[in-house]
Amino acid sequence: MKSTKAFTLIELLVVVLIIGILAAVALPQYQKAVEKSKATQALTMLHSFVQAQEEYKMANGNYAQHFEDLSIGVPWTGTTKAFDAVSDTRSNNDWSFQIYYLAHDGGVNLGLYMTRLTGKYKGAGIIYFLAMPPSDNYVGKYLCREGQDFEATQHSYCVKILRGTYLTTSGSRLYSLP
Repeated sequence: MKSTKAFTLIELLVVVLIIGILAAVALPQYQKAVEKSKATQALTMLHSFVQAQEEYKMANGNYAQHFEDLSIGVPWTGTTKAFDAVSDTRSNNDWSFQIYYLAHDGGVNLGLYMTRLTGKYKGAGIIYFLAMPPSDNYVGKYLCREGQDFEATQHSYCVKILRGTYLTTSGSRLYSLP
């Protein structure tokens, strides 16, 4: 009788099972790493525009309400809004970047918003308030926001992706960023 060397069906099934388990563990971590990378890019872009806004204010006495007025260009051409009270919007497939401007009796609320438009974390984003009278609690701070339209589990973006610390809920959940 001649013997041939081959894998048995059981051995092949065990290997496939092990590969499946490894993939089930690795895929969520990979997706989290990709989202952290996107969030870091958005935060870096937001930081550049905060600096451009401060330069504009030093030169003109007030903040710019339109991206064209700033010394730095937005690489996106879309106009999908995440909020209504904005003076200018640029978007790509994943993000909406807005200059939020709302005049009221106490002054002007002015901020820069980066909001996710698609995917698991739609409705979450990063905010930087330039002016927010009468209480300026959040002015000059980077905040993470999970809006009312946020589709994922509470705290999953701001805490797990950006390592934020919960602050308050006022229509949206706000988190301070490290």
